[in-house]
Amino acid sequence: MALVLLDVDGTLLPGSSSESAFISHLAHSGRLGPRQAMAGLGFFCRWWPRYGRQVGRKNKAYLTGLEVQKVARWAAQFVKEELLHRVRPVMHQRLSDHYDKGDFVILLSGTPDFIATPLARGIGAHGWCGTRMRTHHGRFLAHPPLRHPFGREKLILAHSLCRRYGARLSECVAYGDSHYDAALLEQVGEAVAVYPDKKLEQQALAARWEIIGASTGNVLNFIERRFQPPGGHG
Repeated sequence: MALVLLDVDGTLLPGSSSESAFISHLAHSGRLGPRQAMAGLGFFCRWWPRYGRQVGRKNKAYLTGLEVQKVARWAAQFVKEELLHRVRPVMHQRLSDHYDKGDFVILLSGTPDFIATPLARGIGAHGWCGTRMRTHHGRFLAHPPLRHPFGREKLILAHSLCRRYGARLSECVAYGDSHYDAALLEQVGEAVAVYPDKKLEQQALAARWEIIGASTGNVLNFIERRFQPPGGHG
C-alpha cells in the first residue's frame, strides 16, 4: 500500500484550472459583483511587492464578503455538473489501479478546498489538501490564503501528510503536470509526469520518470541521447 499524492489542474483534469472555471461560473451566474472586482484589483496592488509574478495565484479576493457555506454549496454543484466528467480517462484507470492495490489517494493541489473536497469525494479519494482561504465570521476575506499547495509549499505539505498517515515520502507516488511540481516529484519514490509542460517533461525524461502524454519530439531526442554511440555522431 502506498500514499498517492495527486495534483488536480492539468493532471487529473485537462484544460484550464478548476478555480478559473469556477470563477467564470460565478461571474456568469451573477454571484460576483463590484465589491469582489474591486477587492481583486486591490489585492494586486497591495501584494505585488511580496509575491511578484505569482500574485495572481495568491489572489483569492474575488471571494471577498461571500458566505463560506454558500460558496461551498455552489462549488459542490459545479464539481458535480462541470468537473467530474472532465477527469482524464487515463487518470480514471490509474485511480482504479491504485484502489485495487489498496493505495491511499490524496488530492494535493492549489485548487481551493471547497473544490478539492467534493472532487475528492467524487473520485473516491481518501483525502484532500487544497488551498485554504482566510475567513471571518463565516465570510471570505481579501487576504492571501492560509495554505497554498504550490511549488515548495506543496512539498512541505506533502511531508506533513506523510507524518499524518505514517508514510515516508520516499515511498510515495506523486502525479504532476507542471515544473512547479518538480520539488515534490524529485523527492518521492515514484514520480509520474502527466501531460507535462516543457520544463517538467525535459526533467522527467532526464530522470527517467514515467511520463503520460509526452511529446514525440522530446521522446525521440531523449532516445537519441541515451543510445548515441561513444565518440560522437560518427
